[in-house]
Parts: sequence; structure tokens; C-alpha cells
Amino acid sequence: MNKLMKHVSTIAAMAWCVSSIANAAEGPSCRVEKLDGLYVFAATGYTIVSGVAQPKAIVELIRFNGDGTLTVPGATRSLNGVIGQTPPGGTGTYDLGPDCRGSLVFNGGPSFDIFASPVGDELWMIQTNPNTVLQGNVTRISP
Repeated sequence: MNKLMKHVSTIAAMAWCVSSIANAAEGPSCRVEKLDGLYVFAATGYTIVSGVAQPKAIVELIRFNGDGTLTVPGATRSLNGVIGQTPPGGTGTYDLGPDCRGSLVFNGGPSFDIFASPVGDELWMIQTNPNTVLQGNVTRISP
């Protein structure tokens, strides 16, 4: 009986290892449909004007539509201490690869590289336009 238990334990351990390796090889599985719902984006950084870094911060609502498009219900930003609010109506597009990396472009505005969680409830963005240093977190707040 003891020999049988060792054999069963060995087989179970091997099956677990093979399953773990298969899951690790698959990696995350992201696609644009994972980003769907209302999210809040909060970021800080700098805009560089004439060689001088000016601080900026933004808190923005982004509605990801699950199809590669997005809308902006509103935002508040501070650029070098000057506060501005963006009215609803902004739009943009995004893509997301199976490795959970992608890009986002606001129409007529900034561009970002994005890195999403596999379930799509959180992502991280870094602005890719010249003369900017801005990065922040994006969190789903409702479907």
C-alpha cells in the first residue's frame, strides 16, 4: 500500500508540474474586449517647455467600449499649477495584444503605451509624445 501511495503521489506531482508549465507557456491572454467599462486614469509627470520641466497631473474618466474605441466623459488636469477641465466628448482608439501590451491614442491628443492586467480591470499607461514624462494607473470603476 505504501508503494502505491508513493506512485500515486509521484503521478499527481508530475501532472501538476506539466499543467503549471503549460499554463506558464500560454502566458496572459489579452485582447481589446478585455477593456470594457468606465475607468479612472490618474497620472503625474512633466511637460518640458524650452528645456524647463513643468509639473502636470491628470485625473480622467475613460470609457473603453470593448471594441478598440473609447470616449472621455471628462477630465481635470493641472499643468504647472494651472487647472483646466475637459468637457465630455473626447474620443480615441486603443489596441491590445495577447501579451497584454498595446497602445492608446486620444484623437487630436496624446499617445500612450499601455500594459493591461489579463482580466482587464487595471492598466498602466505611459505617454509617448516628445517632451513629456507622464505615467499613471487606470482602474475600472464600473462595467
